[in-house]
Amino acid sequence: MRVADGGRIDRTRRLSFTFDGVAMTGFEGDTLASALLANGVDLVGRSFKYHRRRGIFSNGPEEPNALVRLRVGARMEPNTRATMVPLYDGLVAESQNRWPTLAHDIQALNWLIAPWIPAGFYYKTFMGRAANTRLWMWFEKSIRRAAGMGTGTHEADPDDYDKMTAHCEVLVIGGGPSGLAAARAAAAGGGRVVLVDEREDFGGRLLMDRETIDGEEGAAWAARMRAELAALSNVRLLPRTTAFGYYDHNRIGCVERVSDHLIEPEPHRPRQRLWSIRAAEVVLATGAIEQPLAFADNDLPGVMLAGAVRAYANQYGVKVGERIVIATNNDDAYRTACDLDDAGAWVEAVVDMRPKGAEPTLRAAIKERGIDILHGWAPVKAQGTKRVRGLAILKIDETGKPVGNQRAASCDIVAISGGWQPTLHLFSQTGAKAVWDDAKACFLPGPPRQRERSAGACAGRFTLSECLEGGHAAGLDAAEKAGAARPTLAAPRAEVTPQNPPRAIWECPKPVNTPGKRFVDLQDDVAVSDIQLAHREGYVSVEHLKRYTTLGMGTDQGKTSNIAGFAVMAAARGVEIGRTGTTTFRPPYTPVALGALAGPEVGEHYAPLRRTPMDSWHAERGCTWIDAGLWRRPRTYPAHEGEGLFDAYIRETKAVRGSLGLCDVTTLGKIDIQGPDAAEFLNRLYINGWKTLPVGKARYGLMLREDGLVLDDGTTSRLGETHFLMTTTTANAVRIMAWIEYYLQVVWPDLRVKATSVTEQWAAMAIAGPKARECLATVVDRDLSNEAFPFMACGPCVIDKGVAGAEIPARLFRISFSGELAYELNVPADHGRAAWERLMAAGAPFDIVPYGMEALGNMRIEKGHVAGPELDGRTTAEDLGLGRMMSSKKDFIGAQLARRPDMTRPDRKQLVGLVPVDGKTRLGQGAQLVAADAPARAGSLAAGGAPVAMIGHVTSTGYSPELDHPIALGLVENGRARHEEVIAMRDPVRGRETKVRIVAPVFVDPEGERLHG
Repeated sequence: MRVADGGRIDRTRRLSFTFDGVAMTGFEGDTLASALLANGVDLVGRSFKYHRRRGIFSNGPEEPNALVRLRVGARMEPNTRATMVPLYDGLVAESQNRWPTLAHDIQALNWLIAPWIPAGFYYKTFMGRAANTRLWMWFEKSIRRAAGMGTGTHEADPDDYDKMTAHCEVLVIGGGPSGLAAARAAAAGGGRVVLVDEREDFGGRLLMDRETIDGEEGAAWAARMRAELAALSNVRLLPRTTAFGYYDHNRIGCVERVSDHLIEPEPHRPRQRLWSIRAAEVVLATGAIEQPLAFADNDLPGVMLAGAVRAYANQYGVKVGERIVIATNNDDAYRTACDLDDAGAWVEAVVDMRPKGAEPTLRAAIKERGIDILHGWAPVKAQGTKRVRGLAILKIDETGKPVGNQRAASCDIVAISGGWQPTLHLFSQTGAKAVWDDAKACFLPGPPRQRERSAGACAGRFTLSECLEGGHAAGLDAAEKAGAARPTLAAPRAEVTPQNPPRAIWECPKPVNTPGKRFVDLQDDVAVSDIQLAHREGYVSVEHLKRYTTLGMGTDQGKTSNIAGFAVMAAARGVEIGRTGTTTFRPPYTPVALGALAGPEVGEHYAPLRRTPMDSWHAERGCTWIDAGLWRRPRTYPAHEGEGLFDAYIRETKAVRGSLGLCDVTTLGKIDIQGPDAAEFLNRLYINGWKTLPVGKARYGLMLREDGLVLDDGTTSRLGETHFLMTTTTANAVRIMAWIEYYLQVVWPDLRVKATSVTEQWAAMAIAGPKARECLATVVDRDLSNEAFPFMACGPCVIDKGVAGAEIPARLFRISFSGELAYELNVPADHGRAAWERLMAAGAPFDIVPYGMEALGNMRIEKGHVAGPELDGRTTAEDLGLGRMMSSKKDFIGAQLARRPDMTRPDRKQLVGLVPVDGKTRLGQGAQLVAADAPARAGSLAAGGAPVAMIGHVTSTGYSPELDHPIALGLVENGRARHEEVIAMRDPVRGRETKVRIVAPVFVDPEGERLHG
C-alpha cells in the first residue's frame, strides 16, 4: 500500500496503467513494480519449471520473478523486468508463462511430479537403449514446447533505432555515490568524461536510503552533482543507459533507452540507441547486489530482499506489508528495520544468524524502536500457501547446525538479506578474475586486465563514506592516467559507519520432516537439493553445475542465485567457496533488444544495395528480383500477372534460343589491368597462357587457390599491348580484387602492373540469340561478320555513330554464356539505360525479350558451363573437365599442389550431366546421388543402421525446353567414365527419389556451332 507521504514520486501527477487487463493507477516517478505493490498486487508471475507463484522480489536489474510482457501489437516486448520499467500513462502490462490465468495456471500441476523431474531429468529420462529413441523424440518436443517464459510478436518492429560512437578520456559506469564522485573528480582534470547509469535519475542507493553527504541529504546531493556535471562542456551524461558489454581495448557497449518510458517514440526519435564508447580509462562503479537466503518455501510471494523493501518505502512511498520479519546475516538489514518502522510498518523481529549481531549503534537503534533482535537464529520455512503468512525460525550454533525447537513469527513480508555481492559482470568480461574475500563473504575484483579500476560497492567498499572516498580516488587516478591534470579537489564526506562482518551462511538449515524446497534460483526453480544431486552425480565444476541444473541461466543470469549456489556446491564438496570459482560472465549484462544491435541498418539499409544503371528500367517492367551478393538482379520478367517463375524463365529461354534476348550483366566483376608486366602477371594468376593473346582477343581463364583448388573463372580481353580487362563472377569480384592487390603488393612487388576495379564504371549487357548479329549491326559501327569479328573478338565501337546527341562510346566483346550467337556490350555507366533502350528498340522487329537470372542460369546448365554451385571451393580443374587448360610450360598459383596425387586420382567427383530416367521428375539441387541398387538406410545410426555410400551430389538443376525434360549438373565419383550409367537420386529434403542417367554435361549444341555461327 502507499504511505500517506514521503518517497521521491510526484503525487500531483497520477498515471493510469493496466496489468492483466485490470486498470490501476500510480504516480510519476514510480516503476511498474512499485505501482503494482502500491495497488496490492502480490502475484506477478510463475516460475519456469514448476510454475510456482511468484511475487516481486527486488527493485533492480537482478529481478528474477516480475517478468512481464509490455505493450500490445507490433511493440509487444516479453520478459521485461517490472522493477526497471518507468511507469507512464497508458502502460499495458501482462503476466506471462501461465495458462489460462495467472491465478489459475494449469502447469502448476508440475509441482505434483517434482520428484520425477529433478535437475537434469531431460538428460537421463526417456533415453537409453535404441528402442527408447522414438519415445525420447516425442518427449523432447513436449519439453521444448513447455520451455521459455514469454512470447513475443510476429509483427515487424515499427520503431527506429540509432547507433552512436563516443570517445573519452574517462568513462564512469554507474551513477551512484561512487560514480558521481568519480565523474566529479575526473571532470575537474579537464578531460572528456562520460557518465552512464541504467536509471533515469542519478544517485543509485542515495535515492533509496536516508543518509547525508557533507550535511546535505543524499538525494539532493546527487541532484546537485548531476546539475553541476551537466553544466560542464567536457562531460556527457547518459541516463537510462546500460553498459552491457566490456570489450577489448576499452570499448564499452551501451544501450540507451531513449523512448522506452513512452507509449511509443516521438516522431523522428529512436526507441533505443546503441553506444560504442572507447575510453582511455574506465571507472567501474556498478554497485552491488543483495543476496538472498535459501530456506524452505523461500519463493512464496512476500519473500523479498531487505534492501528492496527499504527502497520501496523510501523512494516510492510504498509499504509492502503490515507485519514484517527481517532475516539477515549482515548489518545492512538493520537499516531496513529502522526505515520500515519509521514508515509505519510493524517490524516483528530482526532474525540475525550471527551470534553477536550488528555493530552496537545499529543494535541500539533497533532496541529503541522496541523491535526484537534474535541473535544466532535462522529462517527455516516460509509459512503460507498463496503468499507469506508467517516464518518458522530456529536457533543455530557456530557451525550453522540447528539447535532446539522451531518457533513461528507471524508476518506478511519476510525481508531477507544474505549480504551484498559486488556487481562484477563488466569487470569479469575483461577476462580478469574475481577473488573470494572471507572477511566480506563475497567475490571482489582481482588484478585488472584492461585500463580500468573498480570503486565503491563493486570493489567491496559498502559504506557510503567508503563509496565516496573510493569513487573520488578512482576518478582522480583515471584522469591522471588518461593524461589530464590532477586537480586539487577534496572528496565529498559522509559519516563513517562501522560494520560488523557478515556471516557466510546462505543455505539455512532444514530440519528433518520440514516440507518445501529451499530455492536458490527463483526463476528456474533450482533448489538446494538439485545442486546436491548434481554433486552426487559427479559434477564439481560450477560451469557443469550451471548447465546441468540451469542455475543462473535465466534472464537474470544468476545475479541473485550464483553465490548461494556456489556455497551449496562448496559445502557438498567440503571446500571453501573461494575454491569453487565463478561461472564465466558474458555480455550482455542485461537483455538487449535486437533492434538496438541492428540500429538503422535494417530493410534496405541492412547492407549497401548495388543497382545497375538499368535498374529503373527493370523495375518499370515489373521484373522479379534476386540478390547476387550486394547487387539486385532481375530474376524474371513476367509477361502477365500470374505467370509463375517456371513459366517465365522457360518462355525467356525459348525466346533467346529462337530469336533474340537481352540480359543485364553489369554485376560481373570488371578489373582493369595495365602495365608493362600485365601479361606476365596474368600468366601467373591463371592456369593457362596469356602472353601470346593478340590485341583485340578475349580468352577464358581459370584461377586456382594456393592449395590447387579452383578459385574463380571468367574471360579476360586484351585491349592493348599492355592493357587487359578481366571479368570475374559476381560473387567473387571483391575477393579477386583483394587477391590481385595482395599478390601485387606482397608477393610480386617487382611487377610493373596497376589493377583497378571498374565494375561500376561500365554498364554491361549481353545480346544473345540467332538474330543477335542482325540486330546489333543496326546499332554499332563495326563489321560484325565472322571474318571481321569472330568468336572471342573484342574492340571499341560506337552506338548510333553520326546521330547527333545519341552517340555512345562502347566496347564490344563476342563471348557467350548462353551458348547462342552472342555479344556483350560495355558502355559508360551513365549511358547504360540509354544503350539498353536503344538495343531493345533495335530488337523489336525480332521480338526481343529481356531475360533474367533464371533463364541465364538455365541456359548455362544446358551448355554445361560451371558457376558458383560447381566452384564451391572443393573442386579442381580436372574435376570440372578443365584440366587440359593447365599449362605445363609455366608456373602459376596453385600449380604444384594441384598436381598432388589426391587431386588427380580418377575416383574424385567429376562434373557430369544428369537426366531423370522417367523424363519428368525434377532433380533437386543438393540432392544426394547413390548407386542404383543402394538400400534404404535400416533405421537410425543410433540404432545401428549403416549409412548409405554417397557417390555424388546434384549441383545445379533446370529444365531444357529444347530437350523437353529436366536436366542437371552434378559431381559424381569417376563420373566421366560412367556416362549412360543409371544411378539413384535421393532428396529427403523435398521428398523426392528417382533414377537418373549420367550423361555428358553439355546438353545443347555440344559442337558449339551456334556460338561460332
